[in-house]
Amino acid sequence: MIPQTVEVPPQHRLNEAALDRFLAAHLPEYGGGLRVRQFPGGFSNPTYALAANDRDGRPRQYVLRKRPAGKLLPSAHRVDREFRVLRALRESDVPVPQARVLCEDPDVLGTSFFVMDRVEGRLLTDPALPGFSPGERSAIWDSLVDVLARLHAQDVERLGLASYGKPGDYLARQVDLWTRQYRSAQTEALEEMEALGQWLAAHLPAHGRTAIVHGDYRLNNVLIHPGEPRVVAVLDWELSTLGDPLCDVAYTCLCYHIAEPPVGFGGADPVSLGIPSEREFIERYERRAGVPVTDWPFHMALQLYKSASLLQGVYRRALEGSGPSAGLSKKAQVAQRACIALELVAR
Repeated sequence: MIPQTVEVPPQHRLNEAALDRFLAAHLPEYGGGLRVRQFPGGFSNPTYALAANDRDGRPRQYVLRKRPAGKLLPSAHRVDREFRVLRALRESDVPVPQARVLCEDPDVLGTSFFVMDRVEGRLLTDPALPGFSPGERSAIWDSLVDVLARLHAQDVERLGLASYGKPGDYLARQVDLWTRQYRSAQTEALEEMEALGQWLAAHLPAHGRTAIVHGDYRLNNVLIHPGEPRVVAVLDWELSTLGDPLCDVAYTCLCYHIAEPPVGFGGADPVSLGIPSEREFIERYERRAGVPVTDWPFHMALQLYKSASLLQGVYRRALEGSGPSAGLSKKAQVAQRACIALELVAR
C-alpha cells in the first residue's frame, strides 16, 4: 500500500511559518505553498509529509524526520546520524531517499530535524505479502536480500563513515547492551533469559566483518516500487552504526522463528507462498555478499534475546501503567523467545 498521511495531531504540530522560512533559505528550488501532513504509525521520530511548489510552480514532495520533544537520552533519536548515513549513501548502489538539509537549531522547530525527498513506493507491513503472486513474493524477497548485501559491501572509508561506530567488540557490546536492557526492565526471575544471556556471553564468535549495519532491516522499513517487485528505498536509519553485518541478516530472519505478525508469517508456510526458506535466504545472501554466513545459531539467538528484552520493557511499562495495557500480553512471549533461542543453540 502507498503510505497514507493524516492531519497533524495537536501534540505534533509544527511551526509551519518557521519551517517555510527555513526551507526558503536552504532549498534552492523551494517556491513556497507549504502543506504539512503526518505519517501515522510507530515512528519513534515524528515523520511528516511536506508538499510545496518549486520556483516554477511545479509540485514537489519531501519528508521531514524530527527528534521528539521532551527530555531524551543523548544517544536516542539521532536524526543527525540518519542524515549523515543517507548523505553518505546517496551516490552508492543502495537505494535511499536523497537527504537535502539538516537543521540542528532548536529555534526553528524546537528540536533537530532533516528534510529528504519523498520516494514513491509501497510500504508493505505483512512479510507474508497477501495479495501478491508467488513470483512477486519471491522477487520482493530476493530484492530485499540483494539490497542488504549491497549495503554490507559499502566501503566505509570511501564513504566517510569510518567514525560512524565504535571500533571492535561489536557483538560483546550487543550482548552487554541487551543484558542491561533486560535487567533494567526485569520484573521476576526467568530461568530461560538467564540461561540465554549466559550462553551468549560464553559463545562470542571471533571478530568478523565490520560494515554499515542498518539495525532495523525488514520488509516494513523499505519501500517497494509502485508497480514492480523491487526495493526502491531503505528507510528508518535511526539504529544504524558500524558493526557485524550478520546481525542485520539474523534480524531480517526473525520472521522464520517468530510466528506473530507483524514480525512473523502468522503461521503460514513461507515456501508455499513463494517466499524463500531461511536456508535459501542465507544462501542468497552468501552469493550476493560473496562471504559465508558463520556462527548462525549465535546470531539468531542474539536477535531473539534482543527481541525478548524489548518485550520485557513493553510488559514492565504496561505493568506500571506508563505504557499501553496491551503490553501485559507480552509477558509470556519473553520466555517463549528465549526458549526458541535455547533450542536453536542446543541443536
